[in-house]
Amino acid sequence: MEFKEGKNCLYLGPDQDHAKAIIQYEDCGQGQVNITHTIVDSSLRGQGMAGKLLEALVEKARKEGFKLRATCSYAKEKLDKTQDYQDIYLG
Repeated sequence: MEFKEGKNCLYLGPDQDHAKAIIQYEDCGQGQVNITHTIVDSSLRGQGMAGKLLEALVEKARKEGFKLRATCSYAKEKLDKTQDYQDIYLG
């Protein structure tokens, strides 16, 4: 699945303002990004869409060389529990 890149987000949908699924983040400087929201439309729930968005952002972080933090409860829980994300997760 290919997600689109918007302003401080990755999303699925025609555009950022009409996204069916979105993971939003803010640049904290010093090579750090904070994940603020993960939102999935009810029509896509139960398909692992939030996890796919998070995985796409993890891959982006690895490729571009930044680290992740999370105030989004979903992202924080998933990052805390997934050993494979510890190389880019700051807790």
